[in-house]
Amino acid sequence: MSGRPVLPGTGRSGRFHRVVGGYVGRMTGQTVSASVDISASPEQVWHALTDPDLIRQYFFGTTVESTWEPGTPITWSGEYDGKSYRDHGEVVEVVPEERLVVTHFSPMTGQDDVPENYHRVSYELDDQGDRTHLTLEQDNTPDGAVEDFRNNWETMLGNLKELVERG
Repeated sequence: MSGRPVLPGTGRSGRFHRVVGGYVGRMTGQTVSASVDISASPEQVWHALTDPDLIRQYFFGTTVESTWEPGTPITWSGEYDGKSYRDHGEVVEVVPEERLVVTHFSPMTGQDDVPENYHRVSYELDDQGDRTHLTLEQDNTPDGAVEDFRNNWETMLGNLKELVERG
C-alpha cells in the first residue's frame, strides 16, 4: 500500500482532522463518491469488504467489528498519531456481492451522537465479467470537506484494489 496512512476525515496534508485540529464542520446533504475497477470477482471484493483481517490491511489499520447483519452494530477502532478512536454505526443493508450500507459516527468530531450527525456509507459492486466496479458513496459530508473525504476514500479504494488483485 502506498502513501501515508490516512482515514476518512483527513485533509490533503495527511493530518487527521478529527484528532489533530479538532475538525468539526456542519453536516450537509453533500455526497462524496469514489470508485475503482478491481480485477477480481464480486465474491473476492465482497470478502475483502467484510473480512476484518483484510479490512485492517487496506483501511489504515482499522479494526472493524460487526456481524454484518442488518440492524446490528458496527465499530471501527484503532490508533492514529498516538490517539485512540472508536467510531460506531449500524449495518443498514446487506446484499452479498452486490451492496453494503452502513451508518458511521465518530465521537472525535466533537458533535452530538444524534442521527443527523451520522454518515451513510454505501458500497455498490457491479460485476463486469473480468472485473468488479466498486462505487462508494458517503452522504452528510461536513461543509468544506468534500474533496478531503473523496481523496481519502480514493486512497482506501486503491489500497483495497491492490490487496485484492495481489490475492
